[in-house]
Amino acid sequence: MRAVTAAAAILLLTTVPAAPAAASAQGAGALVRTDKGVVRGEVLQDHRAFRGIPYAAPPVGELRWKAPRPAAAWQGVRDATAPGEPCAQPASPFGSPQPVYNEDCLYLNVTTPAHGHKLPVMVWVHGGGNLNGAGAPYDGTKLAVRGGVVVVTLNYRLGVLGWLAHPALEAGERYQSGNYGLLDQQAALRWVRRNIAAFGGDPGNVTLFGESAGSADTCAGLASPTAAGLFHRAIAQSYSCAWPARTEQEAETSGAAFASSLGCADAACLRALPVRTLQEAYQEPNPYPVAGGDQVLPVQPREAFASGRYNRVPVIHGNTLDEMRLFLILQYPQPITPEQYEGYVRGTYGPAADAVLARYPVADYPDLRVAIATILTDFGGPLSTCGHLDALGLFARSGVPVYGYQFADRTAPPFQDIPGFELGAAHASELPYLFPGLYGAPLNAEQSRLSDVMVDYWTSFARTGRPAAAQAPRWPRFHSPADVLSLAPGPDGIHTVDTARASNCAFWESLGGAS
Repeated sequence: MRAVTAAAAILLLTTVPAAPAAASAQGAGALVRTDKGVVRGEVLQDHRAFRGIPYAAPPVGELRWKAPRPAAAWQGVRDATAPGEPCAQPASPFGSPQPVYNEDCLYLNVTTPAHGHKLPVMVWVHGGGNLNGAGAPYDGTKLAVRGGVVVVTLNYRLGVLGWLAHPALEAGERYQSGNYGLLDQQAALRWVRRNIAAFGGDPGNVTLFGESAGSADTCAGLASPTAAGLFHRAIAQSYSCAWPARTEQEAETSGAAFASSLGCADAACLRALPVRTLQEAYQEPNPYPVAGGDQVLPVQPREAFASGRYNRVPVIHGNTLDEMRLFLILQYPQPITPEQYEGYVRGTYGPAADAVLARYPVADYPDLRVAIATILTDFGGPLSTCGHLDALGLFARSGVPVYGYQFADRTAPPFQDIPGFELGAAHASELPYLFPGLYGAPLNAEQSRLSDVMVDYWTSFARTGRPAAAQAPRWPRFHSPADVLSLAPGPDGIHTVDTARASNCAFWESLGGAS
């Protein structure tokens, strides 16, 4: 989605000749010159890895809650064999098991095939609700080696430090407060534009891809004028691009209440507080990008896509078959009774409850937590299938090539092993197929073959804008809900499916809902 000038491409430094000792130990490819200095990574059997490269200055002190500033240059050779520290975040099963209070965190990691020139580049935005996570756990080796691409994973500011909106933070600044994490991602993309040729990548062929919150942020990147020209394809996994962003008024009202709870009325007071104090007081459940206020995200993404005024690039967009099971088991760790299920439906859907209960009857679900998860996966939230179809339709009507998928392997390695409950193809269950080993459980032979096909689809899309895989079904361009590609293992596991029919989208529309 972002054009790169010839001058910028030429400036993109070449690999620095290694000293004889370094060359014999790791190969000449271990040293790469960036625009800030030389980094030394690792040369492994079939790929190279560079970790912990700063793409912006540490956002500390007066730079807290400001747009990212350029990183400082360094002398000599910087070690790039270990990732940078993750950004500050609370303890969570979706990120660090212990709280992190670190603000110096704007680092990225680069994985490349052993050899190659002008390779497609894939920049990964991790999930975690914009509250948790880091780039380092996502090992891009299989994507890089099998797919012949350069993979970049990055940290970006999270939680209160990445997404707090408050009018006082805008004084003297160009940008709407509350989008610091999004600005970090765009700074990383600018680093890629300046530097990735030195690692064998093509700055003129960059795919931005992310999952969950990373999908929400990728959708915002598609709609962001300040991201224009920084990427050329997009993959948004498990968060509908049609779902509303926070409004400026909502975000700033919440931010003002948060600051007031800490006794602060101005930016100086907030910047003087310890990270721990801020983090422990922050209760925003969904700190997603803020629409309005400036050119970072001037309108709601859905409005941008409906009008056709967005960064118009080819898109892959999809979700998993059982998205909400992961969240339902956290809410209901014990089985629920038919009375509890009916109470939930009546309390949620009011006059439409009888119709919902008839469509999702008790008798169809041995575990009624699965019934609730199925309802919520079908319709009504940012992870829903009907919501993703809404976004796919917006892209298709605006004329960009768009491809829909649904990951459907109900035997996928679980994010968490929960005795007595089948997570199925829950939220994030596709990730070990793109980043093998992510959850520690190996893929079996059929799952490994599915992983191969998915990596081929994803990386061919990065290369050409069209997903294709040898000896695998053709992935059709999205024109209708019947064009969604279901991804599951086995001889017939990959096939098109009408997800609107399977998820009762017409039924939900008949009730007057908007996905």
